[in-house]
Amino acid sequence: MKIVELDIKLPYEKRGKILSKILNEVRGKIKDIHFLPPTSKGISEIRMEVAEENVQKLLEDIKKIVRDGKISFKVLSEA
Repeated sequence: MKIVELDIKLPYEKRGKILSKILNEVRGKIKDIHFLPPTSKGISEIRMEVAEENVQKLLEDIKKIVRDGKISFKVLSEA
């Protein structure tokens, strides 16, 4: 089990639709989540910590959902 921090940047207008799809993927695995206000260019940032076994599959699934944004991740701990 790994704790992974996902940093997702996406357009503010599409945030609700994309976020609902992401939450369906990671439901029950979220440890912490932060919503940062949009920038002056309309980019919203979401940071979440997720407990996951297969990190690569999770990233592939989220990249399919978030097409107009950027995703970065960092492994915080391994158990």
